[in-house]
Amino acid sequence: MTGGTVGATAEVDLLVVGSGTGMAAALAGHDLGLEVLIVEKTDKVGGSTALSGGAFWIPGNPVIATEGGRDSVDRAREYLADLVGDMGTADRWENYLRFGPATVRLLQRLTRLNFMWSKGYSDYHAERPGGSAVGRTCESKPFDVALLGPHRDELRSGSMAAPIPMPITGVDYRLINLMATLPRRGLGRAMRRLTQGLGGKAFGREYVAGGQALAAGLYDAVLRAGIPVWRNTGLVRLVTEGGRVTGAVVDRNGTEVTVTTRNGVILAAGGFDHAADLRRRYQLGDLPELSLGSPGNTGDALAAATDVGAGLALLEQAWWFPAVAPVPGGAPKVMLAERSLPGSLMVDHVGDRFIDEATDYMSFGQEVLARQHENRPTGQMWIIFDQKYRNSYVFAGELLPHARIPQAWFDAGIAYEATTIAELADATGLSHLTSTVDRFNEFAEAGIDDDFRRGDSAYDRYYGDPSNQPNPCLRALTHGPFFAVKVVLSDLGTCGGLRADGTARVVSDRGDVIDGLYAIGNTAANAFGNRYPGAGATIGQGLVYGYIAAHHAADRLNMSEPTADVHP
Repeated sequence: MTGGTVGATAEVDLLVVGSGTGMAAALAGHDLGLEVLIVEKTDKVGGSTALSGGAFWIPGNPVIATEGGRDSVDRAREYLADLVGDMGTADRWENYLRFGPATVRLLQRLTRLNFMWSKGYSDYHAERPGGSAVGRTCESKPFDVALLGPHRDELRSGSMAAPIPMPITGVDYRLINLMATLPRRGLGRAMRRLTQGLGGKAFGREYVAGGQALAAGLYDAVLRAGIPVWRNTGLVRLVTEGGRVTGAVVDRNGTEVTVTTRNGVILAAGGFDHAADLRRRYQLGDLPELSLGSPGNTGDALAAATDVGAGLALLEQAWWFPAVAPVPGGAPKVMLAERSLPGSLMVDHVGDRFIDEATDYMSFGQEVLARQHENRPTGQMWIIFDQKYRNSYVFAGELLPHARIPQAWFDAGIAYEATTIAELADATGLSHLTSTVDRFNEFAEAGIDDDFRRGDSAYDRYYGDPSNQPNPCLRALTHGPFFAVKVVLSDLGTCGGLRADGTARVVSDRGDVIDGLYAIGNTAANAFGNRYPGAGATIGQGLVYGYIAAHHAADRLNMSEPTADVHP
């Protein structure tokens, strides 16, 4: 690299803007012999990846094969063709399938991450042709961030970490939620992770899980590879010559530096999660902006790319996520298993149910927004549950079974408690609540939800309670007192952005390729259109298209490469 860290210029083969899954792109480029530089707008490395659950949905990958799973790209191709249809371009998801397994093999070789298959974590639409109820989702096992040494504090903190040293993976989360009803499995898993966390501390280790583990493993590999990371360095504009992107101007701690690239620029800077003007224009209308994406995601890369002719697509889309409403000055708390577990239901501003509560979180948000656009808005949303539910499950990621709902929630009008459903309806102003709960209870007693089919799908049942039969997602609310907790629509980040082709190259609205410019992760429009095929499809896109972009930039993309580790 020329120009050093204090000069006004630098020259590299490949510039990666963003340090989430962009680190995977940087590792792929470095592995091909390219001189790579990563720039990160904030003072922390990891982006939204570190804040996420850290799972990746990559069909036919070697982790599944190692653990005895049977999967094939042919089945996944059938699934995506049916699910995505005309909402996405085939070359995008075809190449995702083609190069997904190779991406995982690369990460296994270059990082100290150890991956595991989240067996049973169903595809979000497993009942469609080619879907998988056993699932294609994988994640990292707990990772020791002490390996980062003096760079430990440069890693962004996770949003789903336990308050004590206890690395909780996605699989752990599901089982720990059931610690009161399935104590052998739930408490056993909790004790295992607590022992790992506390025991590790005794030996100078610090284990983390989820997205923070993935980000830490990538950063550890980046550091060991000697790839420089410029933190506090934002993208100002792209530099072009003869229609080709030849570099970028970045603001590094207040000094503009021109970075010239020989092979290309990869934009991996997230979406426009915290760009309030863009979100109001394209998405939320009068809904509040409550994104859980990285604070640096303000659409800088989108603005820089459109200035050089890039097209945009799917700007109305985000990875929507229902969450417990925040107390003043706080953040929303995502709701995952809570919506599937028996003894609960969700209602709108008058107390009517409006959805299969257990559906995947993106579909949940899309339904809420569709109702708003059709002039039948949900208005304020509530989750309703009884004391047995409160005694049985973890809630909002922090309230253990039997724990009291914080008084601050009641004081802020986020939570209400009453002796009967009728009294709860009066307290909340939900005029239809009593009749709604009566109808729901009839369904629950029969084990079949005639209105919304809750519990019918494999995904619904994954987060249900298997001790509750005949339907692990349905139980009548009969054990007072009864509670109502306010729910808001948050998101994990936007997933509309720059138009890109099957090799991650940015294209104009007319489809003209902008040479030297690539977009991956949430900077690019979702490769699956407005669909979310399975847990980790967002992280998966960042990883796989990082691999593709780096190989294309190095002129090493082998389109005849075998598509996957196929298991009959």
